[in-house]
Amino acid sequence: MAAALYLAGCVASSADKTAALSEGASSAPATASSYAEPTERATTSTAAAPKPTATAAIPVSGHAANVPASEVSMATAAGTPGSEGYRVGPLDVLDITVFKVEDLSKIVQVSENGRFNFPLVGDVQAGGRTVSEIEKDLAAKLGGNYLRNPQVTVLVKEYNSHRVTVEGAVKKAGVYPMQGPMSLMQALATAGGLDELSDGSIILFRRIDGQTAVARFSMNDLRSQRADDPSLQAGDIVMVPSSDLRLGIQYILRAAPLLNAFVLL
Repeated sequence: MAAALYLAGCVASSADKTAALSEGASSAPATASSYAEPTERATTSTAAAPKPTATAAIPVSGHAANVPASEVSMATAAGTPGSEGYRVGPLDVLDITVFKVEDLSKIVQVSENGRFNFPLVGDVQAGGRTVSEIEKDLAAKLGGNYLRNPQVTVLVKEYNSHRVTVEGAVKKAGVYPMQGPMSLMQALATAGGLDELSDGSIILFRRIDGQTAVARFSMNDLRSQRADDPSLQAGDIVMVPSSDLRLGIQYILRAAPLLNAFVLL
């Protein structure tokens, strides 16, 4: 999707969503209230509250439309660690096996320039390629001069080129490699969890089609499974605001180019 996206987990009735879309269509600017937790409304129903659905706000010709977060994930998940479309990057570690040729079965690390050295073949380009493409390249080079119909298997042993950043009110802020698929909760656990200054909210920044998308989550909803734990992608930035910095975070978000893409849910 070429448009900027804003994802958020929330509980909303269809009437609430309709009202939010009407506000977006009238080009009303987003305010700090966009980040206030939804207030509980009195109801005569005793049915259990529905699970919040994360939605994405997409400005289309000046109007806003809601799209399920599951569709956004499907459109942007390709190329993440563990996926078929993952493309190898610098510092990734590859486990290469040549069937029935033990001397050619190696574990190699991709260099900073995206290449690695392999016996009989020499330098091999790995950066920007899928494991399937690397397998075919190695098989062609080995089969051209040395082996008959070589069967080559390449697995990514360590995904060191793909990282996520966790900062703010966590115990161990830093940049962490994605050793395979990683969810938001797993990233927070890797960073030691939220500290005592956290206000319980989580902000996720992601680049999509050259633009920045922003999603807001509640730790309580994630822990209680009232909201789905989203999968992260390489380059994601997870920000955990502290109580005393919340106004500053709101200012940053309101000043961003995504201002007109925000909708009240």
